[in-house]
Amino acid sequence: RPSQVKAPEAEAKQLARGLKRPPQEMKERLASRKPFVWIKRQATPKEAEAVKQLQIPGIEFVSEASRFYPNRALAAHVLGFTGMDGRGLEGIEFFYDKHLRGAGTSVKVLRDAHGNGFQSESPPDEDASGKNLVLTLDQSIQFTAETALADAVEKTKAKSGIAIVMAPGTGEILALALAPAFNPNAFDDAKKSLWRNRAITDPFEPGSTLKVFSAAAALEFANLSPKTTFNCENGAYRIGKNTVHDVHRYGLLTLQDIIKYSSNIGAVKISERVGPEKLHHTLRLFGFGQKTGVDSPAETTGLLMHHKHWTGIDTAAISFGHGVSVSAVQLISAFSAIANDGMLMRPRMVQAITDQQGQILQQFAPEAVRRVVSSQTASTLRDILQTVMLPGGTGVHAALDGYSACGKTGTARKIDDNGTYSNDRHVASFIGFAPAENAQVAVLVVIDEPKGQIYGGAVAAPVFKKIVQTALNYLNVPPRPATERLRVAWDHGGRG
Repeated sequence: RPSQVKAPEAEAKQLARGLKRPPQEMKERLASRKPFVWIKRQATPKEAEAVKQLQIPGIEFVSEASRFYPNRALAAHVLGFTGMDGRGLEGIEFFYDKHLRGAGTSVKVLRDAHGNGFQSESPPDEDASGKNLVLTLDQSIQFTAETALADAVEKTKAKSGIAIVMAPGTGEILALALAPAFNPNAFDDAKKSLWRNRAITDPFEPGSTLKVFSAAAALEFANLSPKTTFNCENGAYRIGKNTVHDVHRYGLLTLQDIIKYSSNIGAVKISERVGPEKLHHTLRLFGFGQKTGVDSPAETTGLLMHHKHWTGIDTAAISFGHGVSVSAVQLISAFSAIANDGMLMRPRMVQAITDQQGQILQQFAPEAVRRVVSSQTASTLRDILQTVMLPGGTGVHAALDGYSACGKTGTARKIDDNGTYSNDRHVASFIGFAPAENAQVAVLVVIDEPKGQIYGGAVAAPVFKKIVQTALNYLNVPPRPATERLRVAWDHGGRG
């Protein structure tokens, strides 16, 4: 209370030493004409004790609650953090702020000329304390995802990375990891660009992972089959003034092998049979170009232009994942629908809201959004996606020990500031689920701007394997018998 401070200049110097703040700043606060000013909010116990020892008239102490995150950086981007006044500023803290912070109370207090209270109302009876949230995250799986992702980002000297683990049947997010991470207990020490949950807020071009949904459109709406054959033009295919290339020169490929070998030209040929209207319809059904409704702030819709505005090269590019942008949570939700027999689920990160005694006040059940493809189409896609991990496929480095899996690699060139596609900046990704026949987890790994190796099959697939292998063991999912594994490998090999 500045009016009670007797020697502002001398006492400001003492406060500056105790709080390690500039003397001028302390002097301005002590000399203020306001009836009340803060000297420092949420001071440490050591700082508070140092100021108490000074015994400066007019200096008072107020106890405040402060959010503390005992696991430091673990799940920091999901949790977010609160500001000085306890209001959520990012993540779950922001999205569920009204539940976590409570209602608050207001009590009138009468004071005399010296600021001393002498009469007050009785506090209201209602419980104004904040509620608790029960998250869908699994701490062990979250730790595995964060560790595997951080190692990969460091090894590839990448700009950043994202890993999401989802339960396909419910839409529950079991883990969501970003690298680099930050400590929410000291969020001011991190760059602001690291605060947001980029898996939900930032769109990117997915590259070849989108070929899966071109195949879905072909199977569901164009009456094509996995054995339908396409001429992949020996590695170069001209569309107007543009030429689409493949990394390898392919001739005739079946639809199944187009996915297995990730042929761009094959995807274009599929889109020509499907047509822009049905391809656009399929992508919209899977949730692209719209929010998923995940319970986290600032979700992006991504970008999916209406098919009426597509040119020939637009349709071609979209068929293999360029000219369209998605969020990581959109992509894993869409892919999980294939594991879930064609049913798209709303992703979520909170299971329930409880009171201070742990009694459930509100519970969130799994929420089906819509059917995106038939059960038969989803089953056929799962058969196709298993071949990606077989010898010759782009995802061999994601193959699991003892478990079947479905997946798809992705490598997309990023757009430079001049609006053209970069030759040396890429987004490498891998997405998949396991076991193939009864998926317990779906995992997406995105590595932004890796150096050296740039392909999703080399950069992101090993991270997928590490996360899924550990998660299935942790969840006590029994591996397949060795005889069954040999039979499945033989069956897929026989089909080419």
